[in-house]
Amino acid sequence: MGNFGKCVHHADQVMDRYCAETHRHLVDFLYHDPKTAAACLSSLATWTLGYPDTAYRLIHEKEAHARRVGHPFDLAYALTAGSEEFDDRFTAENWRSRGAECEMLGRENNLPIMWAVQAPQAYGYAFMREGRFAEAAALFKISNDAFEAIGGKVKLPTTKSFIAEAMALAGDVDNALLLIDELITQVERPGWEERVHLAEILRLKGWMLSLKGDLAGAEQTWLASLDWARQQHAKSWELRTATRLARLWQAQGKRRKAYDLLAPVYNWFTEGFDTKDLQDAKALIDELLDWPFRIELLRARLRGLRSADEV
Repeated sequence: MGNFGKCVHHADQVMDRYCAETHRHLVDFLYHDPKTAAACLSSLATWTLGYPDTAYRLIHEKEAHARRVGHPFDLAYALTAGSEEFDDRFTAENWRSRGAECEMLGRENNLPIMWAVQAPQAYGYAFMREGRFAEAAALFKISNDAFEAIGGKVKLPTTKSFIAEAMALAGDVDNALLLIDELITQVERPGWEERVHLAEILRLKGWMLSLKGDLAGAEQTWLASLDWARQQHAKSWELRTATRLARLWQAQGKRRKAYDLLAPVYNWFTEGFDTKDLQDAKALIDELLDWPFRIELLRARLRGLRSADEV
């Protein structure tokens, strides 16, 4: 539903109350260890809320825990679930290793969902890191088709958006846009209520529209993405979209407007400054803050101080 704060709250309760001696047996008939599952969801929600370092720590903790539990399905799930947004910290080699281990666990333990769904997705992320976008799109589609074939529904708008992004990067922008519009229609369908990736789906649509030269459409879509991200307190989504929109406004000569949008979002963050999203935002802010603009900002602040003194 995209309520990331509540997700983290409930996941924390599970992890705080978990006792290996009391709860370890649950994985034998649930196929999910409660602590592993909670940490997978919490890591993704924590990242989305704007805490990349905390989320990255959770990623490694839940994988270490899953290895201690030793259940093949639980471990294979931990290797991929909750990790997909950490694209700048997980290398192609890392994703390929995750996919290979996931595939091995699936085949050795007769778990087709692992080698048919999870492993191809991991390999797709590896190809994305290497710029092999058409191959990544094909693997993402294989994964999604296999998931739908067994009745899978949850998170399809998210995983299909990976296909659309890879397609657009491979040059097939028209069909990528058609797929994105299908996903938005699905998300907006009454009763569906899956909002986990909506802000990012809208950001991707805005980017694709900009590739087509529809800058007005891109701007409106990015504004809608910002609105959803703010409703969900999804600071990582907000930063990505704000960077895109600020870059557009910079190109249109709206330097002050771009700075006023992006700087407060960037300044909110307290961690993760080595991540690609924060580095991209900082680089753009530095571009916006050339000396003429710095002088303009200083003059505006001085005018504000004088007005306050007069009052």
